[in-house]
Amino acid sequence: VQLQASGGGLVQAGGSLRLSCAASRATFRYYALGWFRQAPGKEREFVVSITWDGERTVYGGSVKGRFTISRDNAKNTGYLHLNNLKPEDTAVYYCAASYYGTTGLSTAGNYDYWGQGTQVTVSS
Repeated sequence: VQLQASGGGLVQAGGSLRLSCAASRATFRYYALGWFRQAPGKEREFVVSITWDGERTVYGGSVKGRFTISRDNAKNTGYLHLNNLKPEDTAVYYCAASYYGTTGLSTAGNYDYWGQGTQVTVSS
């Protein structure tokens, strides 16, 4: 499965963005989806995940209540809705897919495929 992340950009603090993660195959429906981010000079950070069956989502502590993950299996696409953005949210955002993933989705090593990343920059 190839993943293509898009939707990043420059936004002012308090603004919103929607990131997309388009998968190359319809088998996307059998993959859990995760979003991670990496800021300059920092380690990759878990943002949010949703299980392959859509029944459970897990959010990283710094984004809970502001970001929302969703998926549209008919379009082979996952989304990350970013609201009330803060300058500290500035990072490259990556989507990842885990085959039949249900647990351990906050760990990057449990994913099978990764997108190329999309830059989100939040100005103060």
